[in-house]
Amino acid sequence: MAKVLYNLSIELYQWLIRLVSPFNQKAQLWLKGREGLFEKLEYQLTQARQKSQSPLSIAWFHCASLGEFEQGRPVIEAYKKEFPNHHILLTFFSPSGYEIRKNYEGADFICYLPADTPSNAKRFVELINPTVAFFVKYEFWYNYLNCLKQANIPSISFSTIFRENQVYFKSYGEFNRSILRLLTHIFVQNEKSASLLAGIQIQENVSIAGDTRFDRVAQIAQNKRVIPIAEQFKNDTQTLIVGSCWQQDFDVFCPFINSFEYPLKVIIAPHEIHPEEITQWQKQLKKPSIRYSEALNGKELNNAEVLFIDNIGMLSSLYQYADYAWIGGAYGKGLHNTLEAATFGLPIFFGNKVYTKFQEAMDLIAIGGAQVIDNTQTFESIFTSLYQDFNKRKEVSDKILTYVKSNIGSTQTIINFVKNLIQTTNK
Repeated sequence: MAKVLYNLSIELYQWLIRLVSPFNQKAQLWLKGREGLFEKLEYQLTQARQKSQSPLSIAWFHCASLGEFEQGRPVIEAYKKEFPNHHILLTFFSPSGYEIRKNYEGADFICYLPADTPSNAKRFVELINPTVAFFVKYEFWYNYLNCLKQANIPSISFSTIFRENQVYFKSYGEFNRSILRLLTHIFVQNEKSASLLAGIQIQENVSIAGDTRFDRVAQIAQNKRVIPIAEQFKNDTQTLIVGSCWQQDFDVFCPFINSFEYPLKVIIAPHEIHPEEITQWQKQLKKPSIRYSEALNGKELNNAEVLFIDNIGMLSSLYQYADYAWIGGAYGKGLHNTLEAATFGLPIFFGNKVYTKFQEAMDLIAIGGAQVIDNTQTFESIFTSLYQDFNKRKEVSDKILTYVKSNIGSTQTIINFVKNLIQTTNK
């Protein structure tokens, strides 16, 4: 009965997507991206087989969206390095992942994941016939995993994290638990996740490997871009960067910026680029500000104390020019990526509403590397204390860097397992 309800829910979801698509661009992309998907993929595979003149070994990586892709990327690239003759198939569920990474050079084939109906799953798995399938973090699709299991194709979930309030650990969650049991191996982020799985008799195929995002941000830090405008703007002055800024974040730190009496440069990268929103924010600031695009076009930087980033793609490299980081989103939909700032050892601040489900945020709080901000007064007090005490700031930074360094290595753990698995299978 549960399986029937699951399949009905997949059909209902598709129906709802069609219903709202005339009014919702994301739904339109979801549908459009899946039109003729099997035919296009079959053509690409045929072309690749003809070119190689031998059977293809395909490693299938599935990510829900962009965040999961960044989590999976180190494993994709390490797998390709370990198995250079294998082809990479990358699938996405969400347009926000596919549309941004559809030209990613690290994969040989990139497409949307067809809806998890029994017929789609059977057709897809038979078409690609992967050597191994990877699912990043939370993607547990019953029909796909069942088809992989029946075909004796290993399926691996990694960077997975569980919480006790999830359906797998409820009395009514047996069907959901059965989905987890279809996986060949589950690499979880922490001991708590492993313990929760052991509580539902899933333990023999579970390993603690940490979070591959640490490997990803370490890569980003090593390959950071030089941004001359940011370097010129900083001008050897203590700098606060606000990453993925929402209105709720701005409302809290703006009064602080206006009243702070010591030398401070501020870089603000909005969560989404809306010129009219940046205009309104500039009007609320009492300190002189400039947009990155204006500086790029030759406008004088010297008098500016606030730099607005009105483009996308450079935030992760901008952190190298900061001394502190405010990470947005925690007053609303959820805290954004703190690890990109942490990899540079920056003391971190964020809102007090939605952050507890992010393990790295809780870890950073525990070591004193991150501070939860209730209001402007709280931020002013904590920030000023760090600003005025170099030794305290360095102590916090050292703790953060030690934490990040100690969590690097998840990718290699996964690759070692897969290497052994493939060698065993091929014997």
